Amino acid sequence: MQERIAFYEDMKAYNQLFQLLSGGLFRFTYSLVKSNEVAEEIVSDVFIKLWQIKDRLPEIENLKVYLYTIAKNFSLNYINKHYKNTIVSLDELDVETMIELDGPAEMCISADLVQQIRRVIRQLPPQCRLIFQMVKEDGLRYKEVAAILDISPLTVRNQLAIAIKKIGETLPVYLQSGFTMVSRFSHS
Repeated sequence: MQERIAFYEDMKAYNQLFQLLSGGLFRFTYSLVKSNEVAEEIVSDVFIKLWQIKDRLPEIENLKVYLYTIAKNFSLNYINKHYKNTIVSLDELDVETMIELDGPAEMCISADLVQQIRRVIRQLPPQCRLIFQMVKEDGLRYKEVAAILDISPLTVRNQLAIAIKKIGETLPVYLQSGFTMVSRFSHS
């Protein structure tokens, strides 16, 4: 897709890339800026930037990581510009994670369980919350998350282990019954 956009200015490939990545980029951006409108605008800006640099696309090794990094930078710039307390790092940011229930098994989860999961995730440290979302919701690999957040893959693995452990401690009844939603969270 990168080559089609770069060499042929292929709008169909560009739209396919948008469809493929915009949802994850929106969730990621929303978790930082906590505004639907701003998150949508930032995702649009990311894809505008992509089109502006289309000639350089063949040089980009991992386009997904590149776009998430742009989204992170745009989000942090927005926060620094629009809020009085300047954010220095992601550890200082109050990250909000979105949980989406897509599959039929996941939709069978009781509202109470969903609330418990959300509560546990909200109580995680900001970086841990963000890593959990990026790996489990957005499907990014440890190395990709590490590159986007400028941390080591080992840190990603450790933070994800912390998140899963805390969810598991809070939901022992569901873990013992092998509930699908929680078991989905327990491996990558």
